[in-house]
Amino acid sequence: MLAFLGFLTIIVLLTLIMTKKLSPVVALIAVPIVVSVIGGFAGEVGGYITDGIKSIAPVGTMFIFAILFFGILTDAGTFDPIINKILKLVGNDPVKIAIGTAVLAMLVHLDGSGAVTFLITIPAMLPLYDTLKMDRRVLATIVALSAGTMNVLPWGGPTIRAATSLEIPVTELFNPLLPALIAGLIFVIFVAYRLGKKEKQRLGDIASDQLQIQREIDEEKQKLARPKMFFVNVLIIIASVVTLISGKLPPVVIFMMAFALSLVINYPSVKEQRQRVDAHAKAALMMASILFAAGAFIGIMKGSGMITEMANAAVSVIPSTLGKLIPVITGVISMPASLLFDPDSFYFGVLPVLSAAARGFGVSALNVGRAAILGQMTTGFPVSPLTGSTFLLIGLTGVDLGEHQKKTIPYAFATTIVMLIVAIIIGAIKL
Repeated sequence: MLAFLGFLTIIVLLTLIMTKKLSPVVALIAVPIVVSVIGGFAGEVGGYITDGIKSIAPVGTMFIFAILFFGILTDAGTFDPIINKILKLVGNDPVKIAIGTAVLAMLVHLDGSGAVTFLITIPAMLPLYDTLKMDRRVLATIVALSAGTMNVLPWGGPTIRAATSLEIPVTELFNPLLPALIAGLIFVIFVAYRLGKKEKQRLGDIASDQLQIQREIDEEKQKLARPKMFFVNVLIIIASVVTLISGKLPPVVIFMMAFALSLVINYPSVKEQRQRVDAHAKAALMMASILFAAGAFIGIMKGSGMITEMANAAVSVIPSTLGKLIPVITGVISMPASLLFDPDSFYFGVLPVLSAAARGFGVSALNVGRAAILGQMTTGFPVSPLTGSTFLLIGLTGVDLGEHQKKTIPYAFATTIVMLIVAIIIGAIKL
């Protein structure tokens, strides 16, 4: 019964969001509450929601101050010289810009943090996309694919969880998959090329000099610009990013400090400070509300036990005749499984059961683990409603969750399949 309710919750939630019948914030709150009441958890719902909100609170708070921080820097014109330099390097070619976005996101994600990747890559590239009138969904998709594929790295959360769950060294789990990972990254760059080419066809000829003129005649923007503070603002960004990657301070603390410093330096007047905060408050509040709604959703799904029962049900439906193909089945379902299971529930709940079942058919648990990390919360994490990073991504790009999922999920699934095929061919996953 709980498994059925869990799957029903996910299906209804994704359907309502992707068909735009309900806004994400309403769907994330209403759907799990209604289903949990039907399941007999009316008395416990409050506690589940509170626990879920507590788990998401640091991400939500970080997001608010990150939006305000980058908003202040954008108002001050900090990114304008950078955009102009990039325009000179890539010209007005959306193809080069799309590929550059993928490479930048891959490099930034070497630290293994999706939140850091989004917080660095998107604010840097978004003004350029807006200037060229490129579709923001393309930016969201390329960054999501790049970060998701790079999340397979041995210090990424899914790979560490899989190695811990199977009690094997992380290098033993990951190293044979390196060629498959490289193939996945090449495929992502190919997707970026294709998306950029489509944008180029859609936009037609774009004159860089005309774009530059359009940017310069915005009088209101010129009033807010602080060109003399450019190097100071860049130093604040560099200090924030370095501290963020070093892990010496929590991200929320870093962005709170960076926001306060940048606001005071660029706009000393209290009146100006209030105006700048007001200008970005709407966007920050809207996405923060979605994050906390996601916390309520996650809290109910985990607290009620629905996710655990979903895991057991998922394993029980595999016929014995397909026992030897469990690694392949795991690889195929791994990316879609990110929409159903949070990483802890999958790697510490589902994966051990799948591995045990595979061993019963004479298949090594290593094969199952390697197949799992090719999609579950790797290529799948930037589209899953179960991760705060997804909402950080769509919040920074200003893209609707349903639109992002519809555009990105097919490419994310294809990336997993490409890596799975390569892994099978090279013997990293043995049948």
